[in-house]
This record gives sequence, C-alpha cells and structure tokens, in this order.
Amino acid sequence: MDLSDLRIFTEPQQGASYDDLLAVARRAEQLGFGAFFRSDHYLKMGSVDGLPGPTDAWTTLAGLARDTSTIRLGTLVTSATFRYPGPLAITVAQVDQMSGGRIELGLGAGWYEQEHTAYGIPFPPLGERFDRLGEQLAVITGLWTTPEGETFSHDGQHFPVTDSPALPKPVQAGGPPIIVGGGGPTRTPALAARFAAEFNMPFATIDRFVEQRGRVEAACEAIDRDPAELVWSIALVACVGSDDAEVTRRADAIGREPDELRENGVAGTPDEAAMTLRRWVDDAGVDRIYLQVLDLADLDHLDLVAAEVAATLA
Repeated sequence: MDLSDLRIFTEPQQGASYDDLLAVARRAEQLGFGAFFRSDHYLKMGSVDGLPGPTDAWTTLAGLARDTSTIRLGTLVTSATFRYPGPLAITVAQVDQMSGGRIELGLGAGWYEQEHTAYGIPFPPLGERFDRLGEQLAVITGLWTTPEGETFSHDGQHFPVTDSPALPKPVQAGGPPIIVGGGGPTRTPALAARFAAEFNMPFATIDRFVEQRGRVEAACEAIDRDPAELVWSIALVACVGSDDAEVTRRADAIGREPDELRENGVAGTPDEAAMTLRRWVDDAGVDRIYLQVLDLADLDHLDLVAAEVAATLA
C-alpha cells in the first residue's frame, strides 16, 4: 500500500463551503492521495452548527471536476432515496465527462431519516429502500452499458424504463466504478457481488470487516463471479500528529478522545498510524483505505499523513 491507495473522505454536512472542499481536494491532489470523496447528506449530525449549511454532493463534484485535474472523485455514498436512477445516471455520466473520466459512484439505500423529513424527501421502510437500491443499480448500469444507437428498458416495480436512448455515456468504459458497502448480512453482499467494482465497510473493526467480506465472497461465488475482481476498502477517521500533544490537539478539534481514535481509527503518531494501516492490509486484506478528515481547515494534517505516514508504509 502506498499514498495512491489512501483516499481523503470528507463530511461536508458538518459545516463546509465549496471553497473549503476545493482547498482540501487540491491539497490532496498536490500531495498524491488517490482520491477525494465526500459524503452525500443534507443534514448535520451531532452538536456542530453545520454552517453555512449542506452542499449537494454532485454539484460539488461537478465543480471539482473542472477545478482539479488528476485526482479521482466520488461519493461515500449517494442515497438511492435522493434521486431517480435515470437522472442520476445522466448526472454522473456528465460529471465523468467533465472530469475526463475520474468519477466513482458510491450508492446506498439511505439511513438518516431526519435529513429526509427536514427536506421533504420520502423515506420508505428499510426493505423497500433496498428494493429501490437494487433497481437503481440495475437501471444505472443498464443505461451506461447499452451500446450507442440501442435503447434500454427495465421492467421494474419502482423505476420502470421504456426505450431509453441511454445517453449520455460516461468517459469510462462501462461507466464509473460503483461502490457498494455496509454491514447488511444478505442483500448488501448480493448487490455488491452483482453490481460493484468495490466493496466498502465504514468504521468497522477488522473482525467485522473479515466476517462481511466472507459474505460478499460467498455471494460472488453464488453467481460465478471471481471475488478477486472486487476492490476491498475500509473508511476510518484519521487523527495523526507528529507527537502526542498534536494528536490531542487534533482530537479535541473534532470532539473525540485520542485513545478512542487510536482504537477505532487511524490515529496517533505517524508510526502508530502506519502500523494500523499495515494491520488492515495484512489481517483484513484491504486494498484501499478512506481517511475520514473532519477538520477541513487543517491542511497540515494532510501534509503530515502524506510525508510521514505514507513514507513509513512504503
């Protein structure tokens, strides 16, 4: 694992403007991180003020597609409740064109009920949300993979599609890589096996990740897909300091305890952080790690990870 296997993951609903996100994305690009990702939420979580208010994930990524040049961009994850699959396929394909083929789509069933009620978005029961997610994935991939000049139809309960021209096409052949993740024991592994280029677990223990990975591998084998085709990834909060005092300062800035972060995230001195990353590679077999960066004004944090953690890993 090297710096290109580490991705910066942000939570703008906690309080960030487009300019804040652009500064982080550009610094991540300059340093050589593999990607800049953001969550797709419309409401803050916890006691933060969330100012200046939420930003739309795909509007943000469209801007970043033009304001960056090499770093990959994506969502962890867009909620299937937020958008119809046809318009979402068009949006993601267009942003992929705008970026020159650097976009990835994380897509999930949605879970945060309060953001739905806060902005008038229907929030069906869990089973229906997964039904809709499965149809979303079928429609989006169907639209992207339909050859030009042909049409796409889908006989779905929630999202029937008839004779779509299936345009526009993304730059990336077959469409941007799709990321599916989470801890659901049955439907999540099945959807990942069928549709995903990458399987991601957010904020899990190694044991929990290995358990879920086994389910996804079994789901792949059940449909004669080689599990080795999947990229395996984890998302973990990052809090690294050059010494204990700096670790504590950064933990305080995001309202967390240093010892808790050392146990559950990628935290501590550069040597400690590198040891945690190695453990995820050696014990869980992950290919890629998303570092959740919560203090977006602290660009020196990215510098430290790139200069010392990644160097220690290499």
